[in-house]
Amino acid sequence: MTQPFASLSAFRALLTDLPGVDEDATQAAAAHNGQLTKPPASLGRLEDLAIWYRGWRGGDRAEITSPQVIVFAGNHGVAARGVSAFPAEVTGQMVMNFQAGGAAVNQLARTAGASMTVVPLDLDRPTADFTESPAMTEEDLLAALTAGWQAVDHTADLLVVGEMGIANTTSAAAIACALLGGDAADWTGRGTGVDDAALAVKTDVVRQGVALHGGQGDGLDMLRRLGGRELAGMAGAMARARSLRIPVILDGFICCAAALCLQKTAEAALDHTVAGHLSTENGHARLLAAMDKTPLLQLGLRLGEASGGTLAIPVLRAALACHAGMATFAQAGVSDG
Repeated sequence: MTQPFASLSAFRALLTDLPGVDEDATQAAAAHNGQLTKPPASLGRLEDLAIWYRGWRGGDRAEITSPQVIVFAGNHGVAARGVSAFPAEVTGQMVMNFQAGGAAVNQLARTAGASMTVVPLDLDRPTADFTESPAMTEEDLLAALTAGWQAVDHTADLLVVGEMGIANTTSAAAIACALLGGDAADWTGRGTGVDDAALAVKTDVVRQGVALHGGQGDGLDMLRRLGGRELAGMAGAMARARSLRIPVILDGFICCAAALCLQKTAEAALDHTVAGHLSTENGHARLLAAMDKTPLLQLGLRLGEASGGTLAIPVLRAALACHAGMATFAQAGVSDG
């Protein structure tokens, strides 16, 4: 594949020139929805989801036949500050578990009929400690964005992106705090399950990172300064999906922090996305509200690794099945009042 962007400025320009929704397809899907044998809006968000999906894919019968789940993995230098209940080695160990089919998301992807791709990103080279310097150089960020871009299967018709990376809830909290404001405690949660003492350390680390880097640029700048390779990989994949008109289901707090970086760089960059679920991680509800995304599911998850987003695939399939398979009033011989 030809390199689509050679600099961060080129990636910024790309984000402002991505295709929009097919308005004709959206209107056709909405008109068809209005003829189905049900009271208006009685299927709630299922109706909106079907119209949204078919507006991006085109055609009033577009179906999900080839969903793709991608899990990006990266290591964070800030992990050495004691912000996680697990050591950094767990990232690589979990990558092997994904590749062997033993993780939760493997089971969920198989159940949802989705292919799964695992993309480890320089696991032997953690990002820098963002309390001391930017987490990544521009070269590092571009490499991770490109890896995400290239991981998307152009034949996919739905994408879910997720992550694995010890200390990445710390990174996500710092990004959210830097881009949306508030105190570090508003955004910092227990992640892998840290105790009160470790949570205090984690919150202070987030506060230090935001104090050092906050206000120094847009979403991509904060991704470079406070993020990680796996967050950048997700961002690159989301942008690639948009270029191909592939709808995206967002996963949890970390995935949404990566998405926020795109939205704070180009306002309409997330129009092709929906939020798969609301996690229990502190700050996720506030982050979704800031992004104007209403989650499809709320199941008490905080696993990451694309698990919640993958669980939402059958909900979208059900929405499309109703939209395509239900009879119209005319076909069923039912009076529409």
